[in-house]
Amino acid sequence: MISLRKAQDRGHANYGWLDTWHTFSFGDYYDPAHMGFSVLRVINDDRVAPGAGFPTHGHRDMEILSYVIEGALEHADSMGNSSVIRAGEVQRMSAGTGVTHSECNASKTEPVHFLQIWLLPEEQGLEPGYEQRRFDIQDKRNTLQLIASPDGREESLTIHQAVSVFAGYLTSADRIVHRLAANTRAYVHVAGGALSLNGQSLNAGDGARIGDEAKIELGSDSQGELLLFELSDSVGG
Repeated sequence: MISLRKAQDRGHANYGWLDTWHTFSFGDYYDPAHMGFSVLRVINDDRVAPGAGFPTHGHRDMEILSYVIEGALEHADSMGNSSVIRAGEVQRMSAGTGVTHSECNASKTEPVHFLQIWLLPEEQGLEPGYEQRRFDIQDKRNTLQLIASPDGREESLTIHQAVSVFAGYLTSADRIVHRLAANTRAYVHVAGGALSLNGQSLNAGDGARIGDEAKIELGSDSQGELLLFELSDSVGG
């Protein structure tokens, strides 16, 4: 079973400095039919204007991934981390018992486009933590590269939840077949371009809930960038 969520059906807000789309309920956007999927709680598709950003604010008991699509995102937090996350890089921040941080566009002239993703942790009250890693486009081309996992395998970021997150970049005539283990659900988010999922067409910003499927087949007639979340049926709602 595959259930599509079209980009234009997401929650949307434009504050001038921030143009944001919410796959799941977030902030002032509330839809009881879209509160999350398993432990996947937030996918915010954010574009931040040059020189603008999110001032210092707090999080706790959440696994947060930032996936930069275009531009550069400047980060600083109460753990003492200060960095710039550029296109192709991914940041993992475990909020645990509590973290404050800021996120700003690192450029005064160019916008930044990134996905902010929240996952519920396996338990509350964990020690806060931070990782940042680059995943080159050639390693994602015509394949699904593991970028986050509970055990940090294959040089992925380590998240405190039974979730595997993959990134892929398809070009014309590329095809990927990915088999799903038993009792596994999945979610696909199209970060850019266009692709097909088991014969259904998806465009930038579209998403798909996947359940009771033994495999998924991905393709593109032009180019498409995606994230795939493998989620165990044994956790979350």
